[in-house]
Amino acid sequence: MQKTFPWEKTMTATPTMDLADSVARHLPYLRRYARALTGSQSSGDRYAVATLETVLTDPSVLRKAHDPKVGLFHVFHSVWSSSGAPVEEPEDRVSAAAQAHMAHLTPNTREALLLHAIEGFSHAQIGSIMQVEEAEAGQLVDLAIREMESSVAGRVLVIEDEAIIAMDISAIVESMGHQVTGVARTRAEAVAMASADRPDLILADIQLADNSSGIDAVNDILAQFDDLPVIFITAFPERLLTGDRPEPAFMINKPYTEEQVRSAVSQAMFFASTETLHA
Repeated sequence: MQKTFPWEKTMTATPTMDLADSVARHLPYLRRYARALTGSQSSGDRYAVATLETVLTDPSVLRKAHDPKVGLFHVFHSVWSSSGAPVEEPEDRVSAAAQAHMAHLTPNTREALLLHAIEGFSHAQIGSIMQVEEAEAGQLVDLAIREMESSVAGRVLVIEDEAIIAMDISAIVESMGHQVTGVARTRAEAVAMASADRPDLILADIQLADNSSGIDAVNDILAQFDDLPVIFITAFPERLLTGDRPEPAFMINKPYTEEQVRSAVSQAMFFASTETLHA
């Protein structure tokens, strides 16, 4: 029997197919944002479902928006903010460390950074979502980047089979003050490198050389070190946002920008426990 997820049940009750189609297109990205914002998949999905329920109750909140995606994210922010912008009980040690670190960020900066660098919203769109002026949205993004990049440095394993992309990612990571422990082109190389020199962060493509899988490589590594943060780089993020298994909080779309990589790496490092970071 095929499994039905809460948000799918909610979507079937949407009054019009046009509205349902619009929301469905943007839902994987809302879930990605909600999960990164709250620090856990379960908490993020609860707020995503609450957002859909709000849209069902009053579809006009979405229809009156210039951009349906901006409208959907604005509804999410209204729901999340009205709840006091809480972060739920941590699911593991890394989640607990994330919550502790979030307490030291300037209010609203992380939301703005996620919306801009990961979800691709402009400063004007962020202003509409968060109900602040465009200039203030830009200031929040800049402040978040400065606070996160200055907080911690660590060791990064890059799993990427395309040489030019691997070099580019490595250069970005090193320019941030992190150390690249190695670049792996296959699943076997990645596992061997991680075993020989434990990283603090894994940055992995999904499709690797010899048709091996970056997902499988990461799973093999996490079997040894279960508390490592992971960033996936993929042209198909929706394939990792299915709801039927644990999902990564950080994903970068291909083609990526330097800003996206810096943002994701900063956040993943920031929300990992500093106890695991090598001096």
